[in-house]
Parts: sequence; C-alpha cells; structure tokens
Amino acid sequence: MTLRLCETFVRRSQLFSTICKLTSAPEQAPLYLRVSGCSVFRPQTVRKCLFHCTPASLVSSDAFLGRLQKGRPFVSDEGLCHHPVSVSSDSGHQFSLLLKEPDQPENAKSLKVAIVGSPNAGKSTLTNQLLGRKLFAVSEKVHTTRARAVGVLTEDDTQIILLDTPGLTTPIKAKRHQLEKSLLVDPFESLQEADLVVVLVDMSDKWTRSKLDYEVLKCLAMNSDVPAILVLNKVDLLKNKTLLLDITAQLTEGVVNGKKIKIRGAVKQCMKLAAEPHNIEKTLSESMQDGVSQEGQDKDRLSQETLKALRSRRGWPHFKDVFMLNSLDREDVETLKRYLIEAAKPRQWQYHSEVLTDQGPEEVCNNTIREKLLQYLPKEVPYTMSQQIEIWKECEDGVLDIFIKLYVKKDTHMKMVIGPGGQLITRIIQEAENDLMKIFLRNVRLKISAKLQK
Repeated sequence: MTLRLCETFVRRSQLFSTICKLTSAPEQAPLYLRVSGCSVFRPQTVRKCLFHCTPASLVSSDAFLGRLQKGRPFVSDEGLCHHPVSVSSDSGHQFSLLLKEPDQPENAKSLKVAIVGSPNAGKSTLTNQLLGRKLFAVSEKVHTTRARAVGVLTEDDTQIILLDTPGLTTPIKAKRHQLEKSLLVDPFESLQEADLVVVLVDMSDKWTRSKLDYEVLKCLAMNSDVPAILVLNKVDLLKNKTLLLDITAQLTEGVVNGKKIKIRGAVKQCMKLAAEPHNIEKTLSESMQDGVSQEGQDKDRLSQETLKALRSRRGWPHFKDVFMLNSLDREDVETLKRYLIEAAKPRQWQYHSEVLTDQGPEEVCNNTIREKLLQYLPKEVPYTMSQQIEIWKECEDGVLDIFIKLYVKKDTHMKMVIGPGGQLITRIIQEAENDLMKIFLRNVRLKISAKLQK
C-alpha cells in the first residue's frame, strides 16, 4: 500500500509539473489589422479601444492575422499554465467535494460564463481548452453534448464557472429526431444565471457563418441585460482571412460596445443597420418591457412582433467584444481566458478549488464512450444506442475496473460496432481508456460488450 501511494504521488507530481507558455503583449501596444495594405480598427491603445484584450486573438490584432496567414504559431516566453486538479473516480468523494464549503481566498472573485452557439460550433472544445483538460465529449457529429455541464476554472483568487450548453435547436427538430428536452431548455436557462455570454460561431461553415442562428438571437433577446461577447471559432480553416472583417460587420451589425466600427469592404447592408438600428431596437425593447407573448403570459417568451423582427436580423449589435480564434490553439484560448479572469466580479466562490466539474465520474465515463461511438460509427447508428455501467470498482492493484454494456437495436448496427475482427470495438476501448486515465489520473481497465436490444 505504501509503495502504491508513493508511486501515485510521483506520477501526479510529474503531471502537475508541466509548464506552458502563454501569450503576452505590452499593455499600451497599438492594435492594427492590415489587409491588402488597408488598416481598419485603429484604436490608440489597448485600454481605449473597442476591444479590450491583449493582441493575441482579437479582431484588431496584427500579430494574430499574421500568424493565420503564415500558418505559424506566435509564441511568447512569459507566463505559466496552471493544470487543474483531476476528477475523482469515486462518485461518493466527488459528491462530497461538490458539497464541500469553498475555500474562499481573501479577495475572492468569480464569473459565471454561458457558452452558447449552433451545434458543432466547438463549445465543448473551447470549454476543455479553457479548463486545460479534456473533460467534455467532442465529436464532428451534431448534438454530442446532450445536457448542460459545468466546468470550474480556479486560478489564484479567481474562479470562472463555465456552462457548456448543448447546441441550440428548434422544437420541431427535437421532436423529429427524438432529442432530449435538455437540448431545448438548458441553453436558455444557462443564460438566465450567467454573468457573461460567449456566443460561438463556426467560421468553417460557409452556409451559416455570416448570420447568427435564429435560436441564438432569441437567447440574446430574452437575456439582453446579460453582457455578451462574440467569438469567431475555427478561423484557421478560413482560407481568405479578409472575409473575417465582413463577417464581423454582419454578425455585429457594425456595432461593438455601443460604437460603430468602420471596416472597408464590409457589406453595405451591415453599415446601414449600424447607422439606423433604432427602429428594430425599439421593437425589441418595447417587447421585452411588456414581457408578454400572444401565446400566454410567460415573461420568458418574446412577442410575435419581436420574433418576426429577429428573423430579419443577421447579427446582434450589443456585443461588448469580438474574438477571433482557433479553440485548439493554446495561445488563442489563453487570451480569452485572461479576458474572463479580468472580467470576474468581487464575489465569493461557488465551488471548492479542487472541483473541476459538477459531473460524476460515471457520467464522465459515459460521455467519453459516447464520444468515441459518435466519432467512429456512421450516420444515425450512435444516436440509436444506449449504454449501461455494469461494473465500477477499484481492484487490489489500484486499477479502476469499468465494464460497459452497449445496447444496439439492429443486428447490422451490432456488426458495425464490433468491426472486422473486433478491430473497431478494440480501438474504441483503447482510446476511451486513455482519455479516462488522463481525467482520473489513475490506471483504468475498460471493457465494453455489445448486446442486441429486443
């Protein structure tokens, strides 16, 4: 037992000793964005400009655009990255940790951030990167996240509570695809309790990137008192970087932080909206003051007149700041992280500093396996499957034994899950096992079997 404890201590010490480098820049450095010799967004200093962060991934960052065009990372030599604590593999310990009285520092600050956007915008990826560890399921298929999950980032005297929400969808789509109610409810409820909203837009999708989703606009309109920032994600996949300027103008309607932005080459329609926003804004404000819909006296609903006005809009003119980033790039995410820390309010912490998520270990495990199923199985197959934990126990050798049973509806699906010679199920087990070992910081022995559901 003593040897095992010593071995565990050494292993964790090695994990936590990893040092990362963060992006930094002089506080008073001027910010410019030059495209084809044309300068736009010319604030004098960082403190006086529309966008209040250091220039690593902001709209007005010359270094950021240069890095995108050259395809090379922009690295600074300053800063350290604090690795978060692990998730307990014992559900009882995790539950008691969530109930534990927060260890309040002397000058405690806190911020609750709701991350919203269309399906597959990269919300869970961004949350994982902000936390510094992969906790939430990520895949290329839509609706990977089925319910809201909380991630807790604690650094020095500041605690950032990240609300990772499901991709916004419509009641019609939810009914058609038999989706959980949480996909409709959780994003709206998360905004109601948030101090700041991060609206994530996928720049790699040319069909949706130039217009905010109607459901996103509804969320923002129903919670217009909550500050919001716009984050353009996956900008590295956009070949023509000059389009970022036009897209920014469209998604903000030419207004950021209450001021008009001047962008050469931006579409005239956005400039017109920026010059005359009062008519639509009057409709929205009057509707939200009434708080009454034609369908009932529900204060959380918007009137039909307001909904009609939202359908004609392409963007939201009340964003406080705009970020352009690749959520897989550490330097980009670090700039957003510093912004959130600086925006934190003097307030007591909600969680103990050892808490990383509100999810139990079994839920983390199920989501990890579901991610692999979504990643490797085609079309609707992974959505029709269910899973159940049969065994969850710690063995005498200190290894966590987990046995999962998958239930599939068709024999053809069973063959897909197993794969030729059992290769696919073996690959899923190996990858899920590795992910769980990184999450729990302990050895995991995972077994998965599939059964035909009659």
